[in-house]
Amino acid sequence: MEVTRKRIRLLDILRGFAVLGTLGTNIWIFAYLGDLSYLFTVDHNEWWASFDDFIRLFILFLANGKLLGLLTIMFGVGLEMKYQQSLRRKTAWPGIYLWTSLILCIEGLIHFILVMEYDILMSYGVTAMIVAFIVKRGDRAIKRAMIGMGSFHVIMIVLILVSTISANLQGANISFGNMEEAVQLYKEGSWLAQVQYRINHFIWLRGEAIFTIPMNIFLFLLGVTLMRKGAFSPDQIGRVWRSRMLKWGLVVGVPLNLLIFVPGGAFDFPVRYLFAPVLSLGYVGLIAWLVERHQSFWLWHRLEQAGKMSLTCYVLQNILGTTIFYGWGVGLGGKVEGFGVVLIWFLIVMFQLTFASLWLKKFSFGPMEIARKYAVRLIKV
Repeated sequence: MEVTRKRIRLLDILRGFAVLGTLGTNIWIFAYLGDLSYLFTVDHNEWWASFDDFIRLFILFLANGKLLGLLTIMFGVGLEMKYQQSLRRKTAWPGIYLWTSLILCIEGLIHFILVMEYDILMSYGVTAMIVAFIVKRGDRAIKRAMIGMGSFHVIMIVLILVSTISANLQGANISFGNMEEAVQLYKEGSWLAQVQYRINHFIWLRGEAIFTIPMNIFLFLLGVTLMRKGAFSPDQIGRVWRSRMLKWGLVVGVPLNLLIFVPGGAFDFPVRYLFAPVLSLGYVGLIAWLVERHQSFWLWHRLEQAGKMSLTCYVLQNILGTTIFYGWGVGLGGKVEGFGVVLIWFLIVMFQLTFASLWLKKFSFGPMEIARKYAVRLIKV
């Protein structure tokens, strides 16, 4: 693992992999015009009856919640790096980091209103503010917060699992409800009509962002802890930690996440919000293992570049997704399925890798990252 200019190459590669991978989940929301049922099995029980449904669920098995979990852990790693930088410079903490997190919330709000309702930046901004104060209080506070937030989140997911199984046994019809209004909006509505819809339904559409804050706090702190343990360092200590993540993340994470194929929807929430982060750690170990053995492989450099401008890539891929699928754009929503959706995902990813490579030949940071640095500089002034 290569360390240059205080940047750990592996971290940028993991950020790039995580950001581009999150589109593996969001692409189905775009392709099916906001119909969330296509992310789960509640309303689509017989996935084996259709090749397109199998492809969709297989990609969701690989991506749904896993890359988001990895991205959340990476945010925690970044927070720890900022904290250590603050200690070295002997500046107040959280200090300017609170303003940076507030800017992230504002960026998320703009992204939510103008692009898509399932923005993660607002939730990350709020989480970052909370975690910044926890980190300041030391390792003991971090441990207590991880136990508290982790336990609370697990209890919530278990209660949802038990209630879902109970409802299935009683023959109740569990469903995400009628998504026809949203589908028609994104199929035929103008961009301004969609913006108005997101503003008018702000609280309801932010439900997941609020629900996942305890999980996000835990994963942020997990990233902080892994960084402090040296899990991403190029020495033997780092290799031991990454080996553990590879072994346990895959051995435990793969079987648990395979439960997404169980029809009826009972395991939909546990897979996305509980089991997925386990496999996220497996992905960390796997990518690290591959990078160590094939350091010159071309893809690593491309992912590293995407990781350096991860905020730009995240927003850009969602803009491209909405433009390609929604009615005000190309209008492919509801017209392509399965393999066709995966192909579009691949093309968007390749476009972003190319864009990041070309951009970083001229600039040191992505456009969104430059804008954020400028905003932080204004605050300092």
